[in-house]
Amino acid sequence: MFNKLRSLFSANADEPAQAAMAIARVPMGERVYAVGDIHGRLDLLDQLLARIEEDDASRGPAKTTLILLGDLIDRGPDSRAVVDRVIQLVQTGKVRVLAGNHEEMLLVSMQSEDALRHFLRHGGKETLFSYGLKPEEYSQSTLEDLIGRMAELVPADHVDFFHAMEDRIVIGDYLFVHAGIRPGVPVEEQTRSDLRWIRQEFLQHDQWHGHMVVHGHTITQEPDVLPNRIGIDTGAYASGRLTALGIEGEDRWFVSAEITPERREAA
Repeated sequence: MFNKLRSLFSANADEPAQAAMAIARVPMGERVYAVGDIHGRLDLLDQLLARIEEDDASRGPAKTTLILLGDLIDRGPDSRAVVDRVIQLVQTGKVRVLAGNHEEMLLVSMQSEDALRHFLRHGGKETLFSYGLKPEEYSQSTLEDLIGRMAELVPADHVDFFHAMEDRIVIGDYLFVHAGIRPGVPVEEQTRSDLRWIRQEFLQHDQWHGHMVVHGHTITQEPDVLPNRIGIDTGAYASGRLTALGIEGEDRWFVSAEITPERREAA
């Protein structure tokens, strides 16, 4: 089933992993923050951006790059507003954005009823609501109707933005991707499908990949720090916690935003 869905949506292996991890670094004078899957949580994104700004200022001058690891949309309530916010950030020239499997699902769903059916089961309904679709209209619409409405509701600049998202980013010894990579395959030969969808083959691999891989896509309660990879998807849409990884030289640290359900209701 997983392979079917992936097709629908279209190293130094001998080096000891622990030793390789110890030397992973970004170039001198650079600082990087990578943010995990946002999934429509504008409240958490805004809080995290403020905390990153404070953290960045406290560490002194550097060339700072912010990388968003994809899955900006779906599941949470504010997907459209998240995309609007990120488009503004990209215009500063200091922010880069990876495409996640959920952005891919949205784009393919605009052309395919089969893809749309899958998209709606995995948070796409909330995304359509954020773009202005009314719940009563949703309940009365066929898949064909919804494809037509998506073309009307999702702005062209958002569609262009999704198409323009990157698939991988390399800075120093770090490789940033959405889901992971196919073990044993050179970075430049990785398929888009694997970069956006891979899971167990990547997660279970314990050897060095040639880079320290920073990824989202797979939810863990805390950041998943291993000798060859770091996962930072802490399930923002459900947990109320959005996580960023900071990197400078050989140093690494985490910055997080957290809004519990109780605090959201009070607000």
